[in-house]
Amino acid sequence: MRTSKDTEQMVREQYTTTTPGTSLERPKNEYVYKIGIYGWRKRCLYLFVLLLLIILVVNFSLTIWILKVMWFSPTGMGHLRVTKEGLRLEGESEFLFPLYAKEIHSRVDSSLLLQSTHNVTVNARNSNGEVTGRLNVGPKMVEFHGQQFQINSKDGKPLFTVDENEVVIGTDKLRVTGPEGALFEHSVETPLVKAEAFKQLRLESPTRSLSMDAPRGINIKAQAGNIEALSQMDIKLHSSDGVLLLDAETVRLPKLPEGTRGGSGVSQGLYEICVCPDGKLYLSVAGVGSTCQEYSRVCQ
Repeated sequence: MRTSKDTEQMVREQYTTTTPGTSLERPKNEYVYKIGIYGWRKRCLYLFVLLLLIILVVNFSLTIWILKVMWFSPTGMGHLRVTKEGLRLEGESEFLFPLYAKEIHSRVDSSLLLQSTHNVTVNARNSNGEVTGRLNVGPKMVEFHGQQFQINSKDGKPLFTVDENEVVIGTDKLRVTGPEGALFEHSVETPLVKAEAFKQLRLESPTRSLSMDAPRGINIKAQAGNIEALSQMDIKLHSSDGVLLLDAETVRLPKLPEGTRGGSGVSQGLYEICVCPDGKLYLSVAGVGSTCQEYSRVCQ
C-alpha cells in the first residue's frame, strides 16, 4: 500500500524526466541499507561450512574403508553369498548370537563342522515358541531332551529308538566288543545269544541266580567245544510239559553217591542209577533185580 510521500516522490521523478532543459537535482537518499552478512557472523558461517565439509569427507572415507574391510560386493559380504537357494558361507564363520535357519548343509565334497569352546546346543521349537527337542553336545557328555530319540540308516530303517517306555535296536546283529561283556540289571528278551567265532560265550550272575525261560524250549548248542553249567547252589532243569532228554553217546555222572548194597553177589563193576522220592540220584550195586531202596541212607 503506497503512501502520499511515495506518490509525491514518483510524481517528481516523472516530472524531472519528462521536462527537458531543466536542471533540477535529484534528492539524495536519506538512508542506506547494506544487504549481506558481515563481521563475526560471516566468519562463523564459513567455519560451520568448513566443519560440514570435513565431516562429509570423513564419513565418505569411513564408508569406503568399511566397504573394503567387510568385502562388500553385489552378491554378498565377505564369505557370505546370496544365492537363489539361500545364503552360502565359505570357510570358517563365527556366530555371536543365536542362528535361526530352516536347513543347514555343507558342500558336496566336505563335511559340516559345528564347533564351540563350551557346548553346541540345537533346539527345536513349536509354533508357540516352546522347546520340544534339545540336543546338547558338551565336552564330556551328549544330552538329548525330547519325547523320542531315533537313529535311522541311509535307507530310512530305524536302527536305534529310545522313548519313555522302551529301547528298540533294529539292527540284524548287536555286537558287544568290550572285554567285560554286557551288563543287564533286569531281564533281557532276545531270540539268540551268540559269541564271536573262536570266542567263548559266558552267561554269568555273580551274586544272584540266572534264569532262562522260553515258551516252547531252550536250545543250547556248542558246535566246537563244551557246555559247562556251574552253580554254587543247585542247577534245576525243569520242563512243565514233556520229558528231560539226555541224548548223547556217553552220559557221565562222576560224583553220584553210592547207596547201601541191596543184595549179595558179585557186581562185576555194574551199578544202577536210583532216584529218591525228592528227585535225588544215587548209585546202587546192580543185581539180578532192582537194588534201589526207597528208604536208602542217601535219600534221608
